[in-house]
Amino acid sequence: MKVLLLYDYPPSPGGLSTQGDLLYRGLLEYDVDVCAVHFQSNLEKEWYYRWFKPDIVVGIGYWGDLPDLVLHPQRFNIEAIPWLVADGYIAAHQQLLNTLPLILVTSEWVKEMYVRDGINSSLIEVLPVGCDTDNFIPVLPRDPRIRAIRESLGVLSDQLMLLTVGGDTASTGAHEVMHALAYIDYEVPDWKYVCKVWPQPGSDVQNKADLKLASHLGIGKKVYFSTDIISRNLMPHLIAACDIYAAPSRIEGFGMGQIEAGACGKPVIGLRAMGMSDTLIHNKTALLAEVGLQIMADKVNIPDSADPSKERTVILEPPRTVDYRADVLDIATHMKRLMTDQDLRSTLGSAARSHVKEYFDYRVVARSFLEIIKKRLSMI
Repeated sequence: MKVLLLYDYPPSPGGLSTQGDLLYRGLLEYDVDVCAVHFQSNLEKEWYYRWFKPDIVVGIGYWGDLPDLVLHPQRFNIEAIPWLVADGYIAAHQQLLNTLPLILVTSEWVKEMYVRDGINSSLIEVLPVGCDTDNFIPVLPRDPRIRAIRESLGVLSDQLMLLTVGGDTASTGAHEVMHALAYIDYEVPDWKYVCKVWPQPGSDVQNKADLKLASHLGIGKKVYFSTDIISRNLMPHLIAACDIYAAPSRIEGFGMGQIEAGACGKPVIGLRAMGMSDTLIHNKTALLAEVGLQIMADKVNIPDSADPSKERTVILEPPRTVDYRADVLDIATHMKRLMTDQDLRSTLGSAARSHVKEYFDYRVVARSFLEIIKKRLSMI
């Protein structure tokens, strides 16, 4: 079987690019004849169609990418299979999706979102995102690479380092974490909270607002925002340098950061909802806060198909949850337990590492992909 993968290639540090590249690596290790190409490079995609002649094209993205992931290969009579994440209401392409033989999604929650928006559930299979458990590994605090990153972030050797990584802080639940830390500040050992965000338009404004929140809560001197561009070379050491990974995300279709933290043997604080319900086990591999608030919407504005420069309003019946907020007191309780109990941190971290290796190692995911294809398309 020949497989052509469409994603952000060559791989950038972003989540979708990493998702695609780890599947690429896993398939290579199973001796699958596979090539990779940027999902928007029409000329190069056509080049592969003509000489490589793939049996299937697998595209990684969200529903808005379907013209690149599905419609383009279909023009050349090639079977197209999208591997999709959730990104709000599916505003278009329902008819296209329902004609496909197979749709891959990253979690049961993402599947629920697609079914909610009119996609036939029988077409959908869950394929989790892989993790490179050879690079995301536990590392001793005395390792010079770990000491170096903590020093660069201003974390003292006797401080607990708490970490959240994401495109921005709000969506990863950092606001709720800061409120929780302010609540328990004087009841726990000395700490520093590092928020690693990705530089993007508007991030300066968001970061200033977040630092203002930290200052208002009285913990401004203990919160550090890192906005540097970094590669996947540094990320495993950044995560391995922390003591607790806190990411009770407001919207999360899978949770790559939480999985990578588990692979590094770090205890995770998450939210008992969405993709995290698939990937984290409360009191075994993580501590999960309950949902404190659901933000609902009864309408959404989407581009008008007749004139994309204009918008039209779609009424949502019933109203949809657009994001979640973790219960702050729950986070505070979990954080206090972890910060005051090194044995608990070690136990959860060790169990998380074993869980990730068993279910989310990129080779396991590649094998699951091949099993799904064999079952659904009879191509192997």
